[in-house]
Amino acid sequence: MTDNSNTLLEKIDGLKVKLDQIQAQLSAPETMADMKKYVQLNKDYKEIEPIVVAGAKYRKMVEDYDAAKDLVVNEKDDELREMAREEMATLEEALPKMEEEIKLLLVPADPEDGKNAIMEIRGGTGGDEAAIFAGDLFRMYSKYIERKGWKLEVTSQTPGTAGGFKEIICTVSGDGVYGLLKYESGVHRVQRVPQTETQGRLHTSAASVVVLPEAGEFDVELNEKDIRKDIFCASGPGGQGVNTTYSAIRLTHIPTGIVVQCQDERNQLKNLEKALNELRTRLYNMEYQKYLDNLSSKRKTMVSTGDRSAKIRTYNYPQSRVTDHRINWSTHNLPVFMDGDIQEVIDQLQIAENAERLKEAE
Repeated sequence: MTDNSNTLLEKIDGLKVKLDQIQAQLSAPETMADMKKYVQLNKDYKEIEPIVVAGAKYRKMVEDYDAAKDLVVNEKDDELREMAREEMATLEEALPKMEEEIKLLLVPADPEDGKNAIMEIRGGTGGDEAAIFAGDLFRMYSKYIERKGWKLEVTSQTPGTAGGFKEIICTVSGDGVYGLLKYESGVHRVQRVPQTETQGRLHTSAASVVVLPEAGEFDVELNEKDIRKDIFCASGPGGQGVNTTYSAIRLTHIPTGIVVQCQDERNQLKNLEKALNELRTRLYNMEYQKYLDNLSSKRKTMVSTGDRSAKIRTYNYPQSRVTDHRINWSTHNLPVFMDGDIQEVIDQLQIAENAERLKEAE
């Protein structure tokens, strides 16, 4: 057994003790009475458990290797010695992979990865064509979200004059949503002949995507005194019922000046709930921004949400090519990609980020 194995097993033993302590705390009556503490302990448990499970598997492999080594040295039977050699060779190949897996699990994950996300898509430079492209991106993400079995709710939208959206904001809920969608933050550039172009000339336009982790109820404490609430008639599509009912909500957070509004539901209470949720998220992300800025300076896979000028991806229609500039990844199957088949690039970005995380930890 190597020193490396000993160090890893010591770390895993320490985490096993911690996991047992958390389990005991979770079933304690005083924890059940403190919801904030209960939520945090549950989160800690979910983070540590996979490492302890992987650690138990690793320990068994190390023990099997030591037992096989002992047989090779001390066993008189040639056949048994040969079997033990084969097992040693198999484990010698498998152990370093398992060690890498555990090292990666030991690097603290972004605590936000498991959260739901708020996604904003805005048409950038390029006028009508940029709004149409923002609509294409929204459709692409909607298809991807559907494939993942997640839930998408639009909170506000401003349609473009020739189609698409000048701006659309939505909430995406499900397992580990932010951890996958966070790579989409940045400027998406499109090169194509616009529907609005009569001469058939190629145009370049852009849309920006911002993905924020949704703040939970216990992440931000909102004080009612700090919020001004305005109620107004919703405008835009949705039939006369929406347009004649005072159901749209605008919230202004007085200390920071942050304004959010929701007009997508006919029900005022539902709009208020969505608006409060978005306000919580925006306040939470003012703090989270500092962490992201620091992170994006170290990792090329992550674009700080404050850096709205960072071009992350180009969609070239004449060549049917999509290129992600952060990892030099390309596909020549643009129609399939635009139909929501974006998992491959997200996987590649995750692999690149994991390599960067390991480097940071070392």
